[in-house]
Amino acid sequence: MALDQSFVGRTYPPTDPYEVGREKIREFAEAIGDPNPAYTDTDAAKALGHPDVIAPPTFVFAITFKAAGLVIEDPQLGLDYSRVVHGDQKFAYTRPVRSGDRLAVTSTIEAIKTMAGNDIIDIRGEVHDETGAHVVTAFTKLVARRTEEA
Repeated sequence: MALDQSFVGRTYPPTDPYEVGREKIREFAEAIGDPNPAYTDTDAAKALGHPDVIAPPTFVFAITFKAAGLVIEDPQLGLDYSRVVHGDQKFAYTRPVRSGDRLAVTSTIEAIKTMAGNDIIDIRGEVHDETGAHVVTAFTKLVARRTEEA
């Protein structure tokens, strides 16, 4: 069954702040195999003009996808997560994520489409620091595969 178009534009409450730590950044950089010293060495990050180590660009996915969970788990939306695959991901940065940031995410349903029986939902996650300044916008596309009956 197609998702309800009336959910387009619905915004969910911001998440509790996530505190970005140096160790989490280091672990993430190691996990993706990125040796950029700005991710692990404070002096290297400062030499590039940052106040502390910065996170790789995809680091923020962990917190924006968790925030998108508010959308995914909304019982009124009726999304069957057992049929969902991650379709696409994009980020638009105002500034890098830094160690010490306290980030909150507000998710909004941007679009809902049905193609070949599959529901496609676009979620925009606006990430702000504790001062309210914009850090990054994450664009997540999820595809709920059609059921066998469809």
